[in-house]
Amino acid sequence: MELTRFILALVFFLMMTVGSWGSPNHWRKKRVREPCKKLVFYFHDIIYNGHNSKNATSAIVGTPAWGNRTILAGQNHFGDVVVFDDPITLDNNLHSAPVGRAQGIYIYDKKEIFTAWLGFSFVLNSTQHKGSINFAGADPLMNKTRDISVIGGTGDFFMTRGVATLSTDAFEGEVYFRLRADINLFECW
Repeated sequence: MELTRFILALVFFLMMTVGSWGSPNHWRKKRVREPCKKLVFYFHDIIYNGHNSKNATSAIVGTPAWGNRTILAGQNHFGDVVVFDDPITLDNNLHSAPVGRAQGIYIYDKKEIFTAWLGFSFVLNSTQHKGSINFAGADPLMNKTRDISVIGGTGDFFMTRGVATLSTDAFEGEVYFRLRADINLFECW
C-alpha cells in the first residue's frame, strides 16, 4: 500500500515535471537578453577626391580596371577598396571634439546593388572610454538601418561581443558621409 502510494506520487510528480518541459510553450520562448552596455557614436568620412588632401579622412587604395583612385567607380562603386581614419564624435557635428578614431576598410562588393563590406575598429581614447571596439560585416547601404557584428575589443571593451546598428545620418555626394552607430554590447567583461 505504501509502495503504491509512493509510486503514484512519483508518477504524478514526473508527469507534472515532464509536462511542463514537454509543453510546446516551454520550447518556444525566446531568450531575450538585455545589452550590458549601450553606446552611440557618429563617424565622419571625407573621401579624398584629388582636391581635398588636407581634410580627407579616407582614400581609395584599390580600384577595378575601369576605375581610378580619386573618383569612385561606376556600377555602384564595385571593386573600390577604401581605407579610412575617421573622427568619432558623440554628436552629429563634424567639428565636435573627437572621442576617438574609426579606422579600417570598406570594400564595394556588388555590381547590382549599392553595398559594401566593412572591417574596422573604433579606437577610443577619451576620459569616458579607453580601448577599441572591432566590427565586421556586410553593409547594404540602401537600407535605412544595417546591423553589423561587434567581434571583440580591447581595454574597456576587452573581448566584447554585440551588434552595431548603422544608419546614414548625412550624405553629401561622393565626398562626405556621416554614420550613426548604435552599439549594443551583450558580452562585457
